[in-house]
Order: sequence, then structure tokens, then C-alpha cells
Amino acid sequence: MTLHALERGERRLLTSTTTNSDGRTTEPLLSADAIPVGQYELTFFVGDYWRGRGEALASPAFLDDVVIRVGVADAAGRYHVPLLVSPYGYSTYRGS
Repeated sequence: MTLHALERGERRLLTSTTTNSDGRTTEPLLSADAIPVGQYELTFFVGDYWRGRGEALASPAFLDDVVIRVGVADAAGRYHVPLLVSPYGYSTYRGS
């Protein structure tokens, strides 16, 4: 998974991580004081995740990279963005 800041039409990589075998990160991507107001993109490499779990995907996979663009309006807020995913669909929301 990667996190990019969107600034003046450009993407700037902030951090990347690999999820555990359950598909979760164990640490926050950024500390709470490092998230200024702005637009961000989270990219989840779900095709790689499913292939790593032995899932037989079509070529090309129906879902490979899932990109979620989020806005941070409150720099002091907590932003938890879960992704619920299958090989053929996903949902996301702002978690607690």
C-alpha cells in the first residue's frame, strides 16, 4: 500500500507499507501530527495480495490496484480508511 499527497496536480510519495497475512497494517502510515489538510491517494495493491494468497485471478485481474482519493479537512482528526475487498469488489469508509 502507498500513500501519496496530491499537491498542485502532482503526486508525492509519503510512505508505503506491506500488510500482514490478514491484510492489515500494524502501525499508522503517518503520525497524527504529520497529516496536514489536503488531498491524498491511498493505493492498495489488491491483485498482489490475492495472488500471494494463492487466488487464481483472470489475466488481467478484474481488480489489481485500488486507488482511493481522500480529503483531510481536519489536521487534528484521526483518519482510518479500511478497505474490504474480494477479487471482484470492494468497499471503503472512514473508520473510527
